[in-house]
Amino acid sequence: MPEQGGGKKTPFIGPSEMHVRVSAHDWAATPVGPVETWPQSLKSTVKTLLSSRYPMILLWGAELIQIYNEAYIGLIGDKHPGALGRSIRETQSESWEVIGPMIHEVISTGIPNWVPAQMLPLERAGYREESYFSLSYSAVDDDEGRIAGMLCVCSEVTQQVLGERRTRLLRDLAIKAGETQSVEKTCLDIEATMASHSFDVPFALLYLREPDGKTLALAAGIGLQRGAHAAPTVARPDSEDGVMWPLGPALRGKTVLVERLEQGLALTGGPWKDAAHSALVMPIASAEPGATLGVLVAGISPNRELDEGYRSFYELFAGQVSVALRNARSYEDERKRAEALAELDRAKTAFFSNVSHEFRTPLTLMLGPLEDALSDMNAPLPPSQRERLALVLRNGNRLFKLVNTLLDYSRLEAGRAKAKFQPVDLSSLTTQLVNHFESAARRAGLTLTVECPPLSEPVWVDIEAWQKVVFNLLSNALKYTFSGGVSVSLREQESQVLLRVHDTGTGISPEELPHIFERFHRVEGARARSHEGSGIGLALVKELVGLHKGRVDVDSEGDRGSVFTISLPLGHGHLPADQRAVPGAQAAEAETARADSYVQEVLGWLRQEDETPSLQGDLKSVHGESTQRLGRVLVADDNADLRDYLTRTLSPLFEVEAVADGQAALEAVRVRAPDLVVTDVMMPRLGGFGLLRALREAPETRALPVVMLSARAGEEAAIEGMEAGADDYLAKPFSARELLARVRTALELSRMRRNLARQEALAEGLREAVRARDAFLSVAGHELKTPLAVFRLQLELLERGLSPESHARLAERFGTAARQVGQLSSLVEGLLVVSELAAGRLELRRSEVNLSALVQEVAAGMNAEFARVGCSVTLRVEPEVVAPCDGPRIAHVLASLLRQAMRGSPACPLEVSLLKEGAAARLSVTGHGRDLSPEDRARIFGDFERAVPTQHYSTGLEVWIARQVVQAHAGVFEVTDTPGGGATFHVLLPLLALGSGVASGGQRR
Repeated sequence: MPEQGGGKKTPFIGPSEMHVRVSAHDWAATPVGPVETWPQSLKSTVKTLLSSRYPMILLWGAELIQIYNEAYIGLIGDKHPGALGRSIRETQSESWEVIGPMIHEVISTGIPNWVPAQMLPLERAGYREESYFSLSYSAVDDDEGRIAGMLCVCSEVTQQVLGERRTRLLRDLAIKAGETQSVEKTCLDIEATMASHSFDVPFALLYLREPDGKTLALAAGIGLQRGAHAAPTVARPDSEDGVMWPLGPALRGKTVLVERLEQGLALTGGPWKDAAHSALVMPIASAEPGATLGVLVAGISPNRELDEGYRSFYELFAGQVSVALRNARSYEDERKRAEALAELDRAKTAFFSNVSHEFRTPLTLMLGPLEDALSDMNAPLPPSQRERLALVLRNGNRLFKLVNTLLDYSRLEAGRAKAKFQPVDLSSLTTQLVNHFESAARRAGLTLTVECPPLSEPVWVDIEAWQKVVFNLLSNALKYTFSGGVSVSLREQESQVLLRVHDTGTGISPEELPHIFERFHRVEGARARSHEGSGIGLALVKELVGLHKGRVDVDSEGDRGSVFTISLPLGHGHLPADQRAVPGAQAAEAETARADSYVQEVLGWLRQEDETPSLQGDLKSVHGESTQRLGRVLVADDNADLRDYLTRTLSPLFEVEAVADGQAALEAVRVRAPDLVVTDVMMPRLGGFGLLRALREAPETRALPVVMLSARAGEEAAIEGMEAGADDYLAKPFSARELLARVRTALELSRMRRNLARQEALAEGLREAVRARDAFLSVAGHELKTPLAVFRLQLELLERGLSPESHARLAERFGTAARQVGQLSSLVEGLLVVSELAAGRLELRRSEVNLSALVQEVAAGMNAEFARVGCSVTLRVEPEVVAPCDGPRIAHVLASLLRQAMRGSPACPLEVSLLKEGAAARLSVTGHGRDLSPEDRARIFGDFERAVPTQHYSTGLEVWIARQVVQAHAGVFEVTDTPGGGATFHVLLPLLALGSGVASGGQRR
């Protein structure tokens, strides 16, 4: 058993540090006394305490002397081991105000106590620390049963408390951020959230970038006075304005820890408002990578260490601030866009309203006199003039109807439409309205049935609005119905009246149904009698029905027809009292005038169909065959009036054929191809772009010129047409002169393209012939090399086999034969180079070549040739001139130049020089004989000049090949006059390799 101080043995045996310390402690020097005097209850309690792995401390006696176990050491930090055997009043004086009363209560009453997450100030790490403990106090009796001490079982829950508190802060911020709808309000919420969690955020500043991107503005802050030295309202991070926080690095994405803050700032924090000494300066990230919205300056609590948990909390906090600000900015941007769109919408509505009003006066002054002129029997118009004015009147009325529709819709949309509701016999009124369309339906070959039995009571409607609803639905049904018919029914159902317009037309696809009542929406690609229209007819119906507090629905399937259902509530309690009126006397007249405009539009569609030429037999031109006109034009447009106008305009200069849609145009082209097509963009069955696409996909019509017509004006529309393959794009309205000029220009360009195509085909034939020639040269060259090599070998063998006498006698002949074989080999090699050049695959096998040695070697090899023509050669070669080049080919170039010089300077001295000039080597061959004539200078580099000498120099392949080889080396080849007579050939070769060192297909070696 271990011995205590004084040689006494102790009963506390165990493996932990505290077993040893308790056993070795001089307890006799403490109020507890020597261990052998301890009551058995104390010894037992200490043994239990020391053996436990849960933090425990025993306070004994009136002085509350401490005995604790090893698990408790971590809770008191640097107070250990000095706390052992001392009063807890001394070692935990900073928290005695909290724990003292609880300890005395347990000792005095014997009633145990338990306190969860009790905050205690501890100075266990060199500063007053905010910490939290769950404490369980219970009394300890001595052997006589008296309370002599207290046992505390405790656990530290600081991290749990801090984690929950910080999570709550982040949650509160997220909740408030989700409720805010502006950056300013979001900053106020961030400020309020930080202020309510001052233990973790003792002080903070939130700076946001100003629009200039260089200035930061203070958007939120706590714990610092705004405008003070430490909290300027505006800061420029890149200027020297004395801002104490490192805002610049934070704006660039770096988090900076600022320590040892100025004492004069009086920054405090934590539960006890101790002086704060450090802060984190963090970037607030934006949605764009690498960019920042601003900077967050966040103080560190003086009562907590900036550990990993604290850092992580602030990183999450900065991220949450970033998300809140980004969401707020997105909401603000979206709201601004919505406001801008709303303002644009209001401006557009006002514009439509104003323009519609302005259109009415000139249209009235146009249509009135037109009607007078056409109905004047006293001074009747000639037939041709009458036809023109009738065309103007029809389209003027159509424009008037469109203006009225736009005006009606703009009034409704702006909320300025004031209905006048009155009780009417809706069955009778609806039947009258439908009957206006009976003749139009009969002409279209359709049935029109009306089933409107009497209703139990009058229905309150605005008569003018109801007329527009019925007329729009009926004209829409007739527009999309080609067989079968249209039925209209009216009946009561509960407290409503239902109007149904049912057609057997082309129907509406499922993807179009949700948009059918949207303003300006038109169904693309649907089969219709006409693609003309404003796209607001059904939108107007919906608005007018809405005025009656009713609703409109549609049920439709593609190719199976549509059913439009209008439901109106009976009675008048749902209608504004100030809009209930007595029936007007002018209602019937207004009905007739309004119905006429709708019926005339339907009849116009039918007239277009009646005038569509039949394509079942031979399609005949409107003006017959004519050989005097400039060409044959096919016109495709679904508007009969415009089709007639185009035909009359073009027919004086062109033979014209007119059809009503793109499909008919495509069939006409297949029967007899025109010289040019003029097509509208929007047409039934097949539109202009579909026709253009079909023409461009067929080989026989791919080059057929096409001029497109469209009501869509502007550069973008023209670009769209041109990109689709049109030759020209003409926006409506256009003049007759402009149309004729565009058509003539398109025809001329088409003919020019055809001529160019023929010329290109001829040129391609010539290029093919050249390629065939080059291929022949290549094959012939390779085939000639083998017999030449054999012939040369046989000459050498024959020469070696001669006796000395025979060799002396025949040496000149053998030399002549050898020279001829060499020239022939050179010619064959030239042919191979020509074929490689023509094919674009001249191979250069580069290596580091000593040009100095190469020049000397070539000159020495040609000594016999020099002697034969009586030329002396002087070499001026700079030593060690090395260049990356194809050595054999450069040797061939030098030999060619020397032969040229010999031809131009027989029996005259020659000079060969090789010098460095900067990053190039200059190789020069100078002859002192005859000058190179201007004619030969112009021809000497020509391809395939006759390979025989002219008066003095050769203009055949030799020089041309040499020049091509030099240029393949990125060099320069030129000829100059030699002073005193003769010609000098210059070759400049780079001394440094370019790129990879491969000029064309070879390798660098």
